[in-house]
Amino acid sequence: MTKAQNSLTMTKTKRIFDIILALALVALLSIPLLVVALLIKLNSKGPVLFRQERPGKDGKIFVINKFRTMTYEYDKCGNLLPDVKRLKPFGSFLRRMSIDELPELLNVIKGEMSLVGPRPLLMQYLDLYTPEQARRHEVKPGITGWAQINGRNAISWEDKFLLDIWYVDNLSLWLDIKIIILTVCKVFIKEGINQPGHATAEKFKGAEKR
Repeated sequence: MTKAQNSLTMTKTKRIFDIILALALVALLSIPLLVVALLIKLNSKGPVLFRQERPGKDGKIFVINKFRTMTYEYDKCGNLLPDVKRLKPFGSFLRRMSIDELPELLNVIKGEMSLVGPRPLLMQYLDLYTPEQARRHEVKPGITGWAQINGRNAISWEDKFLLDIWYVDNLSLWLDIKIIILTVCKVFIKEGINQPGHATAEKFKGAEKR
């Protein structure tokens, strides 16, 4: 079997695995998800879901779905307050337990994301990647990934991208299963959720500007 055939087989296997597990999780977590949605609505004004355009495989744009963790609070000039001030205890809890990521299961079912892969980052970062860093878009973005179980937001952007590219080059179903299991463990350990002074991580400024 050629390398191209192996890649195609892996892509199909990964997709079947994603659909089966994502559908099972949605069915299993349907009631808890509804409870979380209700609590978000009761805790602050605004939509339950945070939806934003992100680049997917090959840079194709899709709209990511996440539970909203921040309030819509503005200063006297009408500007949104910094993330740290808008992230309240309940939103912080959702992030700490990675509950805010669960609506992305809908993106997985639709085929826009995978359960495992490089995290889908902001559109504004696309022009800042080096050619090597841009290789993270050779696969579908994931709810969790190799970088997430090896430091998450506590490591540098350069290290995150190195881990993303390592995943692209070593893609396998067994690696995905390992990452999913380790992700569950990391959620309860609560490591690498944010960087000091940031609600999650500092913004990526480009390899040449850091």
